[in-house]
This record gives sequence, C-alpha cells and structure tokens, in this order.
Amino acid sequence: MSLNKEKLYIGIDIGGMTIKGALICASGEILSESSTNTDCASDGIALCNNIVKVVYSLIDKADVAKEKIAGVGIGSPGVIDSINGKIIFAGNLKLQNFPIVNALSELLNLPIKITNDANAAALGEAKFGAGKNYKNSVLITLGTGVGSGIIIDGKLFEGGSSAGAEFGHTVIVEDGLPCSCGRKGCIEAYSSAAALMKRTRAAMTDNLSSHMWEKYIPETVTGKTAFEYEKTDKAAKEVVDWYVKYLVCALVNVANVFRPEVIMLGGGVSAQGKNLTDRLQKLFDERVFGGNAYAPVKIVAATLGNKAGALGAAALFI
Repeated sequence: MSLNKEKLYIGIDIGGMTIKGALICASGEILSESSTNTDCASDGIALCNNIVKVVYSLIDKADVAKEKIAGVGIGSPGVIDSINGKIIFAGNLKLQNFPIVNALSELLNLPIKITNDANAAALGEAKFGAGKNYKNSVLITLGTGVGSGIIIDGKLFEGGSSAGAEFGHTVIVEDGLPCSCGRKGCIEAYSSAAALMKRTRAAMTDNLSSHMWEKYIPETVTGKTAFEYEKTDKAAKEVVDWYVKYLVCALVNVANVFRPEVIMLGGGVSAQGKNLTDRLQKLFDERVFGGNAYAPVKIVAATLGNKAGALGAAALFI
C-alpha cells in the first residue's frame, strides 16, 4: 500500500530526560524519528509543548500531511489512567492528576491515547519485536527499576483503572531487601539493574582481591561488571548466581499466573543476551509449575531496545 493511502501513526516515549518520538506505518516501519529534552515543569504545559514540537518535527521529516496521522500514542512513566487520559502521578515529571490527553488534543487536534511506558514497550515488542509471533507475551524490563507489561490474546492488559501489571512490586522474599516503593522483598529489590550493581559493589568491598578491581571501582560498577568477570572471579560468579536465582524465581511466578508463550527481557541487563537467557531457561524449565513441555514458555531478550516505547505507543492506534 502506498503512503498516499496508508494511515500513519505517531508514538511518543516520555523519559525523565528525553522525549523520543517515531512516525510509523502499520507494519512498524519507522518513517521518521525525533527527540527533545523533557521539561518537567509542574504544570505540564511545557511538557505538552515539547511533545507538540516532536510531533511536528516527525511530520516535517517524513514530509507527510498531518491529515494522514491516525493518532498519537503516548508512553509515560508513572501511574497512568489510560481511560480518562491522565497522568495520576509521575514523580520524575513532577506531575499529579494532569489531563495530558485533553491538553494535547487541544494543541494538536489529533486523536491521543496514553499508557504506562512499560506497557507501551511491551506492546511494541509484541507487535514488532521479540513477541510478534506470539499472542500472549510478557515484557520484563531490568533497569533502575523493574517494569513490566502484559499482552493477552494480542491485546494490552492494564488491570483495573490501568494500575495493574506491576510485577516489579510483587514480593518474592518476605521481609527481604528494602524496595524503592517502601515495602520489602519486592522483585525490584533483587532483579533490577540497580540491585545487581549494589550487590556487585558490596562483593568488591568485601573481596579486595577480586579481579573486578582491575577495571572497576565501586563508583564505576555497571550491570555488566559481574557478568564480565564471572568466569575468572569467585566473587563475581557469586553475584551472578545470586542475581539469576532471584530473577528466575520472579519469572516462574509470572509464568505460573499468566502462562505466556514468551517472556521478553528488556533493559540494560538484557544486553547479556543468551548468556543470561539460556541459564534462566534451564532453571525455569525445572521450576515452572507442571514443567515446560506442555504450554512451553520461552525466555528471550527483547529486540527493539530504546525504540520499543515509541513503537508501542504508536501501536495503541493499530
């Protein structure tokens, strides 16, 4: 189908520092990309103005008529009311109860939809990435926190009032490590990149002869540090084994509830690829309820990287 007849879609991924946008066709082909800084003014107007700037930049770069745009999807951090189009709370954006869909509709005169950024990334991977061949999938993002998104029968599942799908804040260790949410023992406290880095720093501090000191000091540790040295350093291997132990526990819990066909891992730690997913799969197969022969679940790395959010936001209209 030519672009003269085909409807086009815009996706906006709001980050704490950057607003990223993509203009795509229904197949997921990116026709243009644009970005700008995120302005976290408390009234939300500056944020909306910057989103508008990205939208018109995308249209100009692709050299298409505004009338070809079927809608603008937004992926935003925080607690999102996708039905009423509001950002209920987003600490990084300094926003509470902000009616962003109404505000953008007036500024752009285009249909607008919004969802949580992890939900958007899950939809992006489901439509165009690692989950495109499956009807039921879950995305787990292993970053500063642990985000998640659920696709059931090809559709995004958000839970009541769009407030569900928060696997990162389900408890896997009662009275365990403190989590950023204020509770203890959450998946995020064990399986985030931040948790991995904290454990790595502690291992280095407790083992001054560790080979990790050859290249790193605690302040420069990343999510790949322990993986980099696990084959040559006992302390690094213990960190990786600790991380994998709790991550696989989390993934088994996800599967025992939703039994998706695939669990996709995103975020910085997922860059380990099969070095991580193969060992997770082995342990997962041993522990998932009923075994993994009937209704098998694959564990794979997500494939869209930092484009997943914008692509998924656009897919809210597809």
